[in-house]
Amino acid sequence: MEQNLNLYHIFYEVAGCKNFSIAAKKLYISQPAVSKSISRLEEDLNTTLFHRSSRGVTLTPEGEHLYKHVEQALFLLKSGEEQLRASISQNVSHLSIGVSTTLCKYVLLPLLKNFIAENPSIKITISCQSTFNTLSSLQDGSIDIGLVGLPSKLEERRGITYLPLKTIEDIFVATDSYLAPLHNKHKSELYEQEEFFNEASFIMLDKDNISRKHADTFLSAHHLKFHNIIEVNNMDLSIEFAKAGLGIACVISDFVSNDIKNGTLRELKLGHRIPKRQIGFAYPSINAPVSGALNTLIQYYQTRL
Repeated sequence: MEQNLNLYHIFYEVAGCKNFSIAAKKLYISQPAVSKSISRLEEDLNTTLFHRSSRGVTLTPEGEHLYKHVEQALFLLKSGEEQLRASISQNVSHLSIGVSTTLCKYVLLPLLKNFIAENPSIKITISCQSTFNTLSSLQDGSIDIGLVGLPSKLEERRGITYLPLKTIEDIFVATDSYLAPLHNKHKSELYEQEEFFNEASFIMLDKDNISRKHADTFLSAHHLKFHNIIEVNNMDLSIEFAKAGLGIACVISDFVSNDIKNGTLRELKLGHRIPKRQIGFAYPSINAPVSGALNTLIQYYQTRL
């Protein structure tokens, strides 16, 4: 906003009082100062905001339009101030967390359960987004901390500290009904048959996803190539697509452990296991300002590792 907020405050009071002199008394400034401020605002906006007469002033259509927005803006500012004062008086602090939808469901929510119970004065906002967006949001300061799949050393970003929380393993799963025809056709291990990789459908996350990049690195290292790929944008969809018998999904083992136990899904071996990796918190490095709420969260989990 290019204009001085004070000009809009004066405009708001004049519109309410419908008189320059009355508005001046209410604002504890001179009537000429009010007139000058309104003239300056009209000049800057290149429009007339008030019809002037000996009986006072009334808003022009342009003034009416502006007044609605100014009234809303001032209300929001006042509301923000009141909420801030209330938070300070109640010792309430705020923490914003970035996390993918899948990690939020399977990892973050269980992690936060006890933390929230023990720290009720911390208000938490969760933004569901990709790991790469979370890391970018950390760097531009729009979130305080993120729960992410930890990148390799070569991919780590400057200014961000990583706190490992959990080791995970990516596996391939499908239904028995999907795998049965393939097993019947190829009597030996499926991964030993090049034709299998030409025929089977593989359900993978999109290429910008850090889990997909990890899987692609594994496939490239072992010279494995999928010819039919169904791309989805989150792992929950991968799991549901696999359950529906649409193909073989690359998923995190912990997230389908119950499905494997009850026989809904079966793990498919591809000759080699995908290297395990870690997930954890990512937050600004120690030389960056750290809020009290963020410091509380970091210390809480550091003492529980």
